[in-house]
Amino acid sequence: MSGTLTTPIPTTVPPFGGRALAELRERISGRVAIPLDPDWDAQRAAWTLSVDQRPALVVRPLDVADVQTAVRFAAAHRLRVAPQGTGHQAAPLGSLAGTMLLRTDLMRQVTIDPVAKRARVAAGALWLDVTGPAAEHGLAALAGSSADVGVVGYTLGGGVSWLARSHGLASNSVTAVEIVTADGELRRVDEHSDPELFWAVRGGGGAFGVVTALEFRLYPISTVQAGALFWPIERAADVMHAWREWTEGLPASVMSVGRVLRFPPFPEIPEPMRGRSFVVVEAVLQEPQIVADALMADLRRLAPEIDTFRTTSVDELRALHMDPPGPVPGLGDGALLREVTPETLDAFVAVAGTPRGEALMSAELRHLGAEMAPGRADGGVVSGLDGAFLLYAVGVAPTREAGAVVQAAVDDLLAAIAPWRSDADYLNFAERPVPPTRIWGDETDRLSRVVERVDPGRLFRSNHEVVPPNR
Repeated sequence: MSGTLTTPIPTTVPPFGGRALAELRERISGRVAIPLDPDWDAQRAAWTLSVDQRPALVVRPLDVADVQTAVRFAAAHRLRVAPQGTGHQAAPLGSLAGTMLLRTDLMRQVTIDPVAKRARVAAGALWLDVTGPAAEHGLAALAGSSADVGVVGYTLGGGVSWLARSHGLASNSVTAVEIVTADGELRRVDEHSDPELFWAVRGGGGAFGVVTALEFRLYPISTVQAGALFWPIERAADVMHAWREWTEGLPASVMSVGRVLRFPPFPEIPEPMRGRSFVVVEAVLQEPQIVADALMADLRRLAPEIDTFRTTSVDELRALHMDPPGPVPGLGDGALLREVTPETLDAFVAVAGTPRGEALMSAELRHLGAEMAPGRADGGVVSGLDGAFLLYAVGVAPTREAGAVVQAAVDDLLAAIAPWRSDADYLNFAERPVPPTRIWGDETDRLSRVVERVDPGRLFRSNHEVVPPNR
């Protein structure tokens, strides 16, 4: 970490004392870090570098036994526990005072069962750890659009993949969860062993314990037709309107994003895009090339400057959304939209496609619906998304001053589309604290009862709390 986020080394140690800390370090096979350590800033850093995480200590377990030791230690010393894989969505956590940050990034084991079409992944696995090994067997996971997003956090929040319109949210494909609860015990939870907890963790976030492994279904998909079309940003209005019309009546085999994208002038960015701004349509079509070409014809008539569509392996989809390959100081937020009308797009483009939105690196709309509609009987607490489109906007904020400018642009865009905003929010795109009923709606009370049963003392913290702590 650097710049305004660096913290001076303090002169005190955590409140539980030197002997307890020494015993914890002796028992943990992984790493224990406290504010006195010279690499403290690196140990506490989230993937989103604009979030200044200041926990009481950081524990990075190597295995389940380490997780159990850490959880029992926290309970004994009246610390709360915040499980975290990568920290892509660290901002809603808020203050970590009195909290153990339990970083699972060292636990990255992945097992693919090609016969059962199942994957088992440890708590710190990233999607790049899964998609390649699965693709070797002609199988696809419902992976996120960023390869370095943690599988567990993404899936516990729902998970919108490039295959979501045909296969639903990633959380609906989970078949079992291994979780260390507040008593320090490891449980394997599925639809038979504890159906209520199994329902809660699929979309309920990390409020129930430390998930040490997930098991989920894989699908026999090896290649798709995928790519992006680029036009200069000056054409944002006509392209976004054409894209919205194009999405009407599409089969569930097609997933797409319309976005405004501003590339920084960095040398690692290819020359045709470096330092330029575009309106972009990205799409994945699970169709033969001849069918995909016919479906794409209307958009191609708009004469894109760049067309990258081709037959693509499912593993290669990790690069389609062009997300940064490493940690960045980003600030953003998202919203579910009930609908996107021509007026919605005018409001979107008036901010994202003009100098009003220059601080936004990306402002996007993802087409939802089909198998992402809510109400799946075999799903978890979030079985679908109550909206037709999903908005997300983000900018780079290396300093507090830049952060204020980015936040103002995000707020401007959210205000512009407010008339079409759903009553619900999507957990994984909600970058600021929101009332739990905005994420879980009428199911919040039922979800709270599960928390009361498995974590009555509110040991665990999640990005979005189901119920507030009672101590």
